[in-house]
Amino acid sequence: MSLLIDPEIAARVDRLELPFNAYGVDPYGASKQHLARLFTLLRFLYRHYFSVGVEGIEHVPARGRAMLVGNHSGGIAIDGAMVITSCFFELEPPRLAQGMAEKFMAQTPFMGLLATRSGQLTGLVETAEHLLHDERLLMIFPEGARGTAKLYPERNTLVHFGSGFMRLAMKTRTPIIPFGFVGGGEAIPTIANSYALGKLLGAPYVPITPWGVALPAPVRLELTYSAPMNFDGTGTEEDEVIEGYVEQVKQRIAGLIEVGRERRRKALAWSRDAEDEARIEGETGGTKEEQR
Repeated sequence: MSLLIDPEIAARVDRLELPFNAYGVDPYGASKQHLARLFTLLRFLYRHYFSVGVEGIEHVPARGRAMLVGNHSGGIAIDGAMVITSCFFELEPPRLAQGMAEKFMAQTPFMGLLATRSGQLTGLVETAEHLLHDERLLMIFPEGARGTAKLYPERNTLVHFGSGFMRLAMKTRTPIIPFGFVGGGEAIPTIANSYALGKLLGAPYVPITPWGVALPAPVRLELTYSAPMNFDGTGTEEDEVIEGYVEQVKQRIAGLIEVGRERRRKALAWSRDAEDEARIEGETGGTKEEQR
């Protein structure tokens, strides 16, 4: 076993209810070894670097098809990584959430293979439909690259949602589990996007932060899931009908963002109070109450 893999996490990967073959690879290319290595790294980011707060994880089913649909927040896909990590560590048994990566990922050397080995596939409708028919957990960001391109003042807003996810959910009779992600815009406070640099690198854009590169700061993140939403139909309904359903999901996510923002404010306020308490104890030898 690689030194970069925690044995406990490797054991948890073994508990994923996926049809791995004798070489530890599933039909879509996900590799046990790559997953164990990935989650060994993500555990540190999830538990310590970002101290992710999670609420409503019980709404994600332990088994069976489901579609996790949420907002993009931050110049790079921190949100997707944290959603995947929450489903792996917080659910029993653990589940692998599989996202539909931007097509440029498949064209980037090494990145396409790494994404596939980690269970993240190119965003093709046919692939997404196959995953759902195989009772997988699919992660969708209807804002697409427009979402991660939001600048700092827009970080908790929602831009246009594509409607493809709704037609797919209805066609496959898949419950939609909305989630709201908060803090990505603080971790990577984008002040501008360089589309010229992105073109050179084969990406939609490159986010620019106050410190230049898009390296995330160690800030608290909040992830809030809500109860499933089910929509009857075949997915071939008129655009007006589909857009109405999409708007319902969008409004649910907007509410979850506000819930997460409030929870984050309280957590940060509590953290500041705890720091003040520790400082007072260190300087005076007594607590705030004792000083009063």
